[in-house]
Amino acid sequence: MIHCDDLLGVDAAIDTTPLCPYPGSNDENNEKHRRAASQWENTITDVGQRFSSFAEFREALHKYSIAHGFTYRYKKNDSRRVTAKCKVEGCSWCIYASRLPTTQLICIKKMNAKHTCDGAAVKAAYRSTRGWMGSIIKEKLKVAPNYKPKDIAKDIEREYGIQLNYSQARRAKEKAREQLQGSFKEAYSQLPLFCEKIRETNPGSVATIVTKEDSSFHRLFIAFHASISGFQQGCRPLLFLDSTLLYAKYQGTLLAAIGIDGNDGVFPVAFAVVDEETNDNWQWFLSELKSAVAMSCPITFVSDFQRGIRESLQNVFGEECYHSYCLHYLAEKLNNDLKGQFSHEARRLMIQDLCAAAFAPKLESFERCVENIKAISPEVYNWVSRSEPEHWANAFFGGARYGHLMSNFGKLFYDWVAELNELPITQMVDGLRGKVMELIYARRVESSQWVTTLTPLMEQKLQIDASKARSLHPLPSHGSTFEVRGESVEVVDIDQWDCSCKEWQLNGLPCCHTIAVSEYLGRSPYDLCSRYFSTESYHATYAESINPIPHLEKPIKGEPDMEHMVIVVTPPPTKRPPGRPKMKKADTFDIVKRQMQCSKCKGLGHNKKTCGKVNNIDEQDPLLLNGLITVELEETAISMELESSLPM
Repeated sequence: MIHCDDLLGVDAAIDTTPLCPYPGSNDENNEKHRRAASQWENTITDVGQRFSSFAEFREALHKYSIAHGFTYRYKKNDSRRVTAKCKVEGCSWCIYASRLPTTQLICIKKMNAKHTCDGAAVKAAYRSTRGWMGSIIKEKLKVAPNYKPKDIAKDIEREYGIQLNYSQARRAKEKAREQLQGSFKEAYSQLPLFCEKIRETNPGSVATIVTKEDSSFHRLFIAFHASISGFQQGCRPLLFLDSTLLYAKYQGTLLAAIGIDGNDGVFPVAFAVVDEETNDNWQWFLSELKSAVAMSCPITFVSDFQRGIRESLQNVFGEECYHSYCLHYLAEKLNNDLKGQFSHEARRLMIQDLCAAAFAPKLESFERCVENIKAISPEVYNWVSRSEPEHWANAFFGGARYGHLMSNFGKLFYDWVAELNELPITQMVDGLRGKVMELIYARRVESSQWVTTLTPLMEQKLQIDASKARSLHPLPSHGSTFEVRGESVEVVDIDQWDCSCKEWQLNGLPCCHTIAVSEYLGRSPYDLCSRYFSTESYHATYAESINPIPHLEKPIKGEPDMEHMVIVVTPPPTKRPPGRPKMKKADTFDIVKRQMQCSKCKGLGHNKKTCGKVNNIDEQDPLLLNGLITVELEETAISMELESSLPM
């Protein structure tokens, strides 16, 4: 087995090591390397061979030198011509290529394929250079862009007998991808041009870059015209704010505002890449967002209650918005504060009651839920009372959330980010653009076949309530007010769009009581639905398209066209730490986990070594609004809790 610590780069090195077997290599491994090199023997053929670019020619030359066992150096290497000679002094091997007149093609003009040195005599061996390993991995990445480091190491060992550890394979992958897609550093320098291209190809889009005083990257805001128009024309005034870490070379954080279409589908509106998640960056993002998607009505935001969002929303939008605390984070906060205080079952019941209180449509049902908490612990009841229910409970919240109480609604978008976030920044942003472009096109085509008044999901919900309405008995009271009798007695004011059950007001669709009244009056229930659920509004959401952006060519040093660039952007100072990136843990556990029990005091959540050090619930600030909590919950886990708590 071969152990190699040097096969990590992919630079097309000019001066490379001569061909020689690795120490300790065996005939089987040598044969593997001979087969690997033989596939590149004809990457360079003869005079007249053409290439689409100098980069393609240089790569072919590098592979050719590996296969034929010699090293070379460049005599000329610029944007107009490339001349290379064998590295051995006096050897006659040489090659010259230049651009064909009036074309972008590169052609070999001269070539002497014969060596007068000993370089070609050792081609049965293989090259122990960074370039050799890089070329191998680069070929694999072309076929499988999501090639994982562990799979790289496994395949290299199986096919070539070289053993790489995870870190070596990851760095080799990064270098190979850098050659295929451009360097991370170079991508930052391309950002001003990239933003300009976005605005040129997609008029009405917003693409803003901000640098620090030293010209290093600070933040980037992107909102495509199709997203802005779609949100304004067809989406509910409801946005979900969240963030996710990026794991590329220079790290950073992506902030996003996700809308929701009339069929409850994810609709990305705007996003930003910032050097780090700070209050200042959140305020900047929200300021750019407000400018981009100006609305005539207040917007409801659903987000975490920490990390600067709360204060930033107040500073930027003031009275023009409603801020809903994400129930996902609120439940996790309570669960963390309860650890060590109560048994697993008691915590499960109290969190279940908290979720039921959040969804409770009326004050009476809300109070019933919190009284259940009080019966278990008055202290936790006080925690809930001080947690600002007006920001999370349906019974008090002033905005419209349409039944969506958690900020992780945009999971589809964040899955895209996870798929692309190790790319250079321009590649990642363009990849997200492509994903949204495809989404808009696919939904436009799909919805063109719809024949219902409402979107399919909303049509289904309406029909369910319509079937319930058949067993109800509406009785006229006065004017537009009706009493509706069934399992309960509710009051409907159809002109004021009000039902005492509150479901109509909360969800935007007429409840069964309202439908019963509309049928009594001979009115269509479709006239009582929010306009955001209509197929017409859905079509307006996806009416505009996102246009492709031309590929940004790598700037070539010395070219006069590149010397007058006004803004020079350098990468942020933060770099990824060494070792395997720490990705989010798999969310596989429930919101309430069983705890250890102390053998000394029989208390929960600690052992005898930490006995007496358990923190109580913070009496002064139950939400710790300026702190930071690490959330590792699975959306489906808390959703299961919520669904079991929903009022029928």
